[in-house]
Amino acid sequence: MKGRLGERGQLALMLAPYTLGALLLFILPAGYSLALALTDADLLTPSRYVGTANFEELFFDDDIFGGVLWRSALFVLIAVPLRLAVATGLALLLHARATGTRPARTFAFLPSVVPDAAWAMIWLFLLNPIYGPVNWLLGLFGIAPVSWFSDGNAAFAAIVIMLAFTVGEAFIVALAARQELPAELYSVARLEGAGPWYVLRTVTLPLLAPVLALLAVRDVAVSLQATFTATYLLTDGGPDRATLFLPIYSFDMGFELLRYGYASAMMLLGFLGCLALGVLQYWFIRRWRLGLSH
Repeated sequence: MKGRLGERGQLALMLAPYTLGALLLFILPAGYSLALALTDADLLTPSRYVGTANFEELFFDDDIFGGVLWRSALFVLIAVPLRLAVATGLALLLHARATGTRPARTFAFLPSVVPDAAWAMIWLFLLNPIYGPVNWLLGLFGIAPVSWFSDGNAAFAAIVIMLAFTVGEAFIVALAARQELPAELYSVARLEGAGPWYVLRTVTLPLLAPVLALLAVRDVAVSLQATFTATYLLTDGGPDRATLFLPIYSFDMGFELLRYGYASAMMLLGFLGCLALGVLQYWFIRRWRLGLSH
């Protein structure tokens, strides 16, 4: 009993810094944001309790918020599957080529450790409409240069393309999950004469489905957060609000218009959306496991 208590005590001691950090950096700020969402606060004068007035204004009186939600949802619908496909594809490709892949794995992870501001500046050069390498390559194929940051659709596509390369964490998780799959299944598939695409569709992807579902839910929140630096530095939500996503709109309301309660209400809705996706992911994995057991 003493040994078990000692192990638990050591475990509690190891988790204490993380618990304290989560409390100070996440739980308390989240609780304060929840309180702000119910007030009219500018942090300069005393806050005034307004109940659900901020949420009512968001849904019924804010002509911009509906477009921001639609644009953010469209971005998620495009960017999340693309990022997941890139991460999974890289993981499967580098797993298949087991020899000499350490440099390739490093390069696959490298964009994720570049600071967001530096990454935005790199793409500002790459997508420069006058001397950028991307437009130069397009010109080699006879395609007219694209005004990446002055055309709404092109700016939206530019943000999607930028984030499609920062898949390091998802790549590592997908690669680890692929390495854990039983090799016997693939040996049996080869003996049965199954082709690579058939094995991918019927063995690899179904076994990776719970991990991919978890990565997809996680990437919804990460993708929206990751848009902030790029849009703030490169487009500031423009042109014509084409890249005005939820994080930058809430930032503008909170730090430029000093409507902290209104901005907190926006981010609370984003949190509830992510929570709903997490519950959906839990339901999906539970149903998938019940299906396997039967």
